[in-house]
Amino acid sequence: MAVAWIGNRETLVERAAAHAAALLGSSRCPVFSLDTDIHGTRAAIALAERVGAAYDHADGAVVAREAALFTDKGAMTVAPGETRRRADVVVIVGELPKIHHQFVGELAETVPDLSPPLSGRNRREIFVVGSNETTAPPLSNGRTATLLFCGEASLGATLAALRAQWRGRQTSQPVSNFDDFAKALEAAHFPVFLFSGGATEGLALEMLHGLITDLNRKSRASGLHLPASEDGWGSALASTWMTGFPLRTGFARGLPEFDPWRYDVARMIAAGEADLHLRISSSIVQPQKKRNRMALIALAKTQQPVAGAAVTIAIGEAGVDHQAVVYSSRTGSLRSVDARAASELPSAATVIRLVASHVSAEAALPC
Repeated sequence: MAVAWIGNRETLVERAAAHAAALLGSSRCPVFSLDTDIHGTRAAIALAERVGAAYDHADGAVVAREAALFTDKGAMTVAPGETRRRADVVVIVGELPKIHHQFVGELAETVPDLSPPLSGRNRREIFVVGSNETTAPPLSNGRTATLLFCGEASLGATLAALRAQWRGRQTSQPVSNFDDFAKALEAAHFPVFLFSGGATEGLALEMLHGLITDLNRKSRASGLHLPASEDGWGSALASTWMTGFPLRTGFARGLPEFDPWRYDVARMIAAGEADLHLRISSSIVQPQKKRNRMALIALAKTQQPVAGAAVTIAIGEAGVDHQAVVYSSRTGSLRSVDARAASELPSAATVIRLVASHVSAEAALPC
């Protein structure tokens, strides 16, 4: 089975890696898009440092929104385990990605063991904040979450109204079921708000944590970050411990520089700033409509060359074709996973290191 191509021609992986390295060496503004595990991220950042590239997640806007909450404003957060043990009121903020629905179901089926249950009701109270069309993850035993919405208002506006009503202020339109929410908070020992950056705007996240801050003036409350992309958040953490900055960091001047606007890879490509795009993803790369002569190097799980790519190298999927270390939102930390269907496809990290071995360490860095 062919695993590497230069253009549409099959070739050896070693030769494809050498050609990719030559393209990187001649590039003046390379950019990387990552959608891989921790090992792949570490290898990609090391290569980016050598060739002076900027890097971002393949779905960079969502990961950047979540990172901005912590880099710009800060947040009170709690680990998933503490949520399971202490949260007697659970508030779901907006739509959560499906990968977290099972966790919400577990919260609905269990009770906290470090906080006594609310009087007379041996179960957690569950609310969902959103619009009147927001759907909550399915709960067991026919239970439904109590919906908090404010007419046609956006999620951010609903959170603002919720925060204002909690502080006893007037709002132009009241939040539905607010009295039930206020009663539950008054009786709660430890309410926890579940949030993700996938369907929540940056201002809404800030408003949410303003509400949590208000609650902590008299009692305890916290938030649980459930990332929209576990691989994306894992890459953000790996980037932070390697460079001091999350994703959207670049090495254009030889040192890591974090700038969530300047190093937005999607923006750089759309603006014609980049002349080479290294895309790392186990899924098939959908080539963007070319607006310039930007070269594409695709590392993807594919059996054929990616259309328009100067170099394509097939890689395995982390946790499926090979062992991997990934971020787990269930534990709030990294975990190792075994291969579910081990294959001979190389990992992203293996291929990236092979490419790096062909890049001259003395090559001049791009301006």
